[in-house]
Amino acid sequence: MSNRFYFDDDDSSASSDDNLPYPKPLTRASFLTPNFDPTTFLSTLHNRHQTLEDLRAELRTRSQDLNKELLDLVNENYQDFLSLGSSLKGGDEKVEEVRLGLLGFRREVEGLRGKVDSRRGEVEGLVGERKRIREQIQVGRQLLEVETKIGELESRLMLASTGARKGEEDGEASDVDDSDEESEEEEEGNGITVSKLRRHMEQYMYIRRLFEKIGDEHPFLVKQEERVLRLKQTVLLDLNSALKQAVAGGEERRGDLLKLLGIYKQMGQANEAMKVLKESKQ
Repeated sequence: MSNRFYFDDDDSSASSDDNLPYPKPLTRASFLTPNFDPTTFLSTLHNRHQTLEDLRAELRTRSQDLNKELLDLVNENYQDFLSLGSSLKGGDEKVEEVRLGLLGFRREVEGLRGKVDSRRGEVEGLVGERKRIREQIQVGRQLLEVETKIGELESRLMLASTGARKGEEDGEASDVDDSDEESEEEEEGNGITVSKLRRHMEQYMYIRRLFEKIGDEHPFLVKQEERVLRLKQTVLLDLNSALKQAVAGGEERRGDLLKLLGIYKQMGQANEAMKVLKESKQ
């Protein structure tokens, strides 16, 4: 190639020499480095045997090739874009099929939701029913306990209204219980010991607490009010008799007197005790 020059660091031009090697074409990778800088790129060509005109021509050719590639790429993608409409031809039918499928699926989901809500209501109702049954069973057990405790206290107080019935149910069991209790407690004259009176009072108060726990308005308890009132009157009658005997006993029975007053207080009948004390003094 004629008029070829050699570029060195001093930017000096060498005389043409046909024996110099022909420069290799510029590679595309040379322009793909990050942060490409033209000045830096030209400085790497100081050992390249090529005239400036030839270098400009090569760079111009490279630029044209790149522009052509870019144009071809745009045209190719544009053709694909234009053909997109034709490729979607008939897609309305598929979209309609998908829409109908989704509507059917939605109806199925709503149907299942209705069934689930219905079943949930049934389960909640059954749970509530089980809870009510358990509460009724508990109340039934408490009512049974009320009947048992009333019967036991009536037997201990030897009330005539239920003595025959207890005898029929328990046979000779009542006689055995009474004999055992009499052997445990020591009678003071014709009266009842303070400890036995306290037990009677505690049994009566326990029955009253059961009434409060269940509810006094319960039909069964309403029917038992007469029996419970008779128990109360009998317990108070025994307490009054024992209190009068304690007052008559003077200082020797002072301890029993205080214990009896405590029993009255626990029973909530302190006024009844004061009434008996006044009558005894008179």
